[in-house]
Amino acid sequence: MREIDESVIKAQKDKALYEKLIIENEFFIIRTTSKTTNKYINKSDDEWSIALNAFSEAVNSYNMDKGSFYSFAELVIKRRIIDYLRKESKRSNEILVDSYEFQGNNEEENTTIKKEVITKMSHTHNDDIKLEIEGATEQLKTYGFSFYDLIEVSPKAEKTKVACKKVVVYILKNEVLYNELIKNKKLPIKIIEKNLKVPRKILERHRKYIIAAVVIISGDYPNLAEYMSFIREEMRR
Repeated sequence: MREIDESVIKAQKDKALYEKLIIENEFFIIRTTSKTTNKYINKSDDEWSIALNAFSEAVNSYNMDKGSFYSFAELVIKRRIIDYLRKESKRSNEILVDSYEFQGNNEEENTTIKKEVITKMSHTHNDDIKLEIEGATEQLKTYGFSFYDLIEVSPKAEKTKVACKKVVVYILKNEVLYNELIKNKKLPIKIIEKNLKVPRKILERHRKYIIAAVVIISGDYPNLAEYMSFIREEMRR
């Protein structure tokens, strides 16, 4: 039994665990929604509300027979978002989604989700968010990757999330290590691996996410940092 799957089952009967689960998976919801709509989504967008409700639906209706929770939740979110986009397209001159197809069952390996986005990439109407994304994108370029790379490299497994959070907090609280990262534009993997006992595999695989989290939380990006609230809460302890 996967840790996240077990957590979801428990959260169905525990309101506190349920709320904690929502907070810890905000970035997963944002990432899934952004991939589906082909644009960056923030909490002021209608898509966020749709996706959040879909995630809640996935939590409440999940059982072990549905396989991996994240695969199941991703499917539910995509279905609800695509339904929403299709309804919106009927009231708009701009068709956002031309077609989609669901095949197979809830298992990610056996599920094909096809969609054709026939308009150019949309951008959020929130100017503050747009400016922060532009600023973060430029800053992260100096580290060799883009803000949008986070969609693919963000941790999914609960244990991996906890490990990454631990690393980010460690760097932010360690001035010497933080300055080394900012100066050299590289994650000091050896030092972190030695001091925190975090597996090198996790550090290498989620290097971009860890760096981005440090940059965003320590920088002038209050709106983007909101999506990493579970890390900021740890910083206050």
